[in-house]
Amino acid sequence: MEEDIDTRKINNSFLRDHSYATEADIISTVEFNHTGELLATGDKGGRVVIFQREQESKNQVHRRGEYNVYSTFQSHEPEFDYLKSLEIEEKINKIRWLPQQNAAYFLLSTNDKTVKLWKVSERDKRPEGYNLKDEEGRLRDPATITTLRVPVLRPMDLMVEATPRRVFANAHTYHINSISVNSDYETYMSADDLRINLWNFEITNQSFNIVDIKPANMEELTEVITAAEFHPHHCNTFVYSSSKGTIRLCDMRASALCDRHTKFFEEPEDPSNRSFFSEIISSISDVKFSHSGRYIMTRDYLTVKVWDLNMENRPMETYQVHDYLRSKLCSLYENDCIFDKFECVWNGSDSVIMTGSYNNFFRMFDRNTKRDVTLEASRENSKPRAILKPRKVCVGGKRRKDEISVDSLDFSKKILHTAWHPSENIIAVAATNNLYIFQDKVN
Repeated sequence: MEEDIDTRKINNSFLRDHSYATEADIISTVEFNHTGELLATGDKGGRVVIFQREQESKNQVHRRGEYNVYSTFQSHEPEFDYLKSLEIEEKINKIRWLPQQNAAYFLLSTNDKTVKLWKVSERDKRPEGYNLKDEEGRLRDPATITTLRVPVLRPMDLMVEATPRRVFANAHTYHINSISVNSDYETYMSADDLRINLWNFEITNQSFNIVDIKPANMEELTEVITAAEFHPHHCNTFVYSSSKGTIRLCDMRASALCDRHTKFFEEPEDPSNRSFFSEIISSISDVKFSHSGRYIMTRDYLTVKVWDLNMENRPMETYQVHDYLRSKLCSLYENDCIFDKFECVWNGSDSVIMTGSYNNFFRMFDRNTKRDVTLEASRENSKPRAILKPRKVCVGGKRRKDEISVDSLDFSKKILHTAWHPSENIIAVAATNNLYIFQDKVN
């Protein structure tokens, strides 16, 4: 496994200087587009930063994997809900790319309440020679115009423009936690704590409610929706996960309101492991279909599980992410870390899965060899093309030289958001306000 996913860091894109980082600089989502040529990040300040991959040159073959800033724009601004006297944060909760249809790129970004469709396009020419305007854009006196000019396009420095094409608002009472583009590329869904809505990209003032788990009496509320995603190939199928550790697969062909699930995935709890924290740590923070559409991956606080769509009673694979924290749950509860929402991602072939942990550690699990590795994203090993060394956590007893004690882990340094290139072994890891990009070792 260490050979399989031994990685060489080829580029570190630090969005901002760590010493001057503010709360607004903390990265809140990371997403590659469908080709992997672009990588988008969103932060708590409502900004979206897009990185573009460098093209390979004959002189510098090793630079092929480097990503540089392509465009930066303010996606969301802080708002205020006057009816509820609540502030609406500008934080970007999720970014999802649409497949590229022409020269422009399109992406969805969302904060707690509003989803926006952005168009990102390039411009390297500008029109000159207007008849009714002068060169500075001021209107000319029609009486002074004696000749008719034909406007021409002149070359100019490349500009990347981001413009909002659609704003989908006023459809969610609770905070949006997921957006997912359908495989028909005409619709997408947005999910909050209690409802899932289906939108058409062309219609902003109307959405269809496809899941509603809100009870008539809110005192009877026992679970909330934590994540949702469309099937990668079947436009009628989607899954959503809950805070009770269950996954429901729904088919929109069965009924317009998918309150009745088609399949229900749940692992029976081991009574010997029952504790005060059982319900909290079983809450699913992320759910992802495999690229093939055959499997579902879920992440709870301590584990990653892989489910076969044809087997509902238990997961086919369970991977321990940081089981050494089981004895620390009490202190993690007191400092609220137990409520952290870690994401998980597949590699392009669905053979390796990746998820984050604390102390800027992230974990990789090879599904074929059953080997795993712990790697660290930190400034200490941030030299370009430096090889990452596997890290080990010592639980008790004598600690070896290269191990780190579980008591010395820094819980303020956490990797919640990661992304994997759709076809290559390139990964993006968000560590607080820094973005790290790693690539397979090049021999």
